[in-house]
Amino acid sequence: MEMEGEIGNFIKVWLSVFLSLFYCYAFGKFVPKGFPRLLLIIPVVALFLDLPLHLSTIHLGGTTAFFISWLANFKLLLFAFGKGPLCSDPSISLPRFVAVACLPIKIQQNPPPKTPQFQTSNHQNGHNSNTNGHATTKQNPAPKSPLNYALKGLLLALLIKVYDYKEHLHPNLIWVMYCFHIYFALEIILLMAAALARALLGLELEPQFNEPYLSSSLQDFWGRRWNIMVTSILRPTVYEPVVALSTRVVGRRWAPLPAVMGTFIVSAIMHELIFYYLGRLPPTWEISWFFLLHGLCLVVEIAVKKAIAKRKKFQVPRLVSGPLTVAFVTGTVFWLFFPPLLRCNADVRALGEYAAVGAFFKNAGRAFASRAMNTSRSNW
Repeated sequence: MEMEGEIGNFIKVWLSVFLSLFYCYAFGKFVPKGFPRLLLIIPVVALFLDLPLHLSTIHLGGTTAFFISWLANFKLLLFAFGKGPLCSDPSISLPRFVAVACLPIKIQQNPPPKTPQFQTSNHQNGHNSNTNGHATTKQNPAPKSPLNYALKGLLLALLIKVYDYKEHLHPNLIWVMYCFHIYFALEIILLMAAALARALLGLELEPQFNEPYLSSSLQDFWGRRWNIMVTSILRPTVYEPVVALSTRVVGRRWAPLPAVMGTFIVSAIMHELIFYYLGRLPPTWEISWFFLLHGLCLVVEIAVKKAIAKRKKFQVPRLVSGPLTVAFVTGTVFWLFFPPLLRCNADVRALGEYAAVGAFFKNAGRAFASRAMNTSRSNW
């Protein structure tokens, strides 16, 4: 009964989201960009911050909070000033406007080439600066095969089954399993959102993850491999404005450094908000320290690479940098990310939700089979 009530609330929440986005689409046709449009959007932003409070489950509540309180709100704020994905096409249709606004999707402007082609700029030693100020070569991730996603879905199901025996496993091994669980679950959830948009609107979408366990540096991890949708929305909302301001103070060469830190500060605030939605507990700020630490380390990494590149070209071998990057990310996740997540019993609640969904489909299957048998007997 509790799950049924949650599903009912979920439907009401998303009906409110769709109506609000229809309102934004309508006035966007005749209200000029800038302060007038911002005034009309602020009530929707406030509503999108409130709606996740009406959901209590990890999967429905957490996903909704990420989709609307973070991504949709940032896109709407950009829309107020005539920027961002909602303004990229002046003739955008209502269904596409709604999908792009509330789903974590990034539309491919051009089909990806069979052979990756790299584009470079003439700053930052021949590399483009991405959302988090990462001096990395710009490249769209290649579409993944259905087999890739099927394998990750199978591994996620296997992890859930192994949790039945976690009292026999070392705690550190369980936390490693949690790392893969979060990654697999996020990728599958975002895949479902992308598949929905593709089925309804025929959109070609970019993958949201690019095998983050293959990262060769923090720049590579945060800029090109982990949750690419967040990266693309933080670029115009935080990174680029801070770069523009910082350039006047420290010059173009070093302007990305404060922009990186500013981006991670905003990310920390949004993660604290999402964790509050998940647990409804006062923040303990470990999540903020996690992102501030990564932001600081990324600033140091960029500064060191700039200093070295000025003198001579030097690159740490990938066989060394890759394991070090994964170890650093995993270690800081254990230290700062998991404690507040486990404090709100996210692991126990998530497994309970899987069991509830399984029981629902099992009961539905039995009811369908029983109804079919009764119908068959009546016909006989």
